Amino acid sequence: MKSKNNNNPERLLKIILAPYVSEKGTFIADKNNQTIFKVMTDANKNEIKAAVELLWKEQKVEVTSVQTMNVKGKQKRFGRFMGRRSDWKKAIVNLKQGQELNLNNYTTSEVK
Repeated sequence: MKSKNNNNPERLLKIILAPYVSEKGTFIADKNNQTIFKVMTDANKNEIKAAVELLWKEQKVEVTSVQTMNVKGKQKRFGRFMGRRSDWKKAIVNLKQGQELNLNNYTTSEVK
């Protein structure tokens, strides 16, 4: 398998799609200093780490580890037809002790 070491800023700004907010996610954010994101399905752990550090570089955030998992889309009924939601990828980002992400300042502006 060919590894991608593609850390150009344009790609890194597109990797993180949205923070994933759930009850379980809030619990692990408080307990283990972790944050959950929806990311592009072809992103790897090194790219996710670089993207988080780039987007929150004003806060000087350091990522210690990243865990990823592929989430299968659910089957849903649309009228009399069965359909399927899209598969997506979830990333659990572990931050250095004492740091936290301020999701209110989440910006996807150009890199300076």
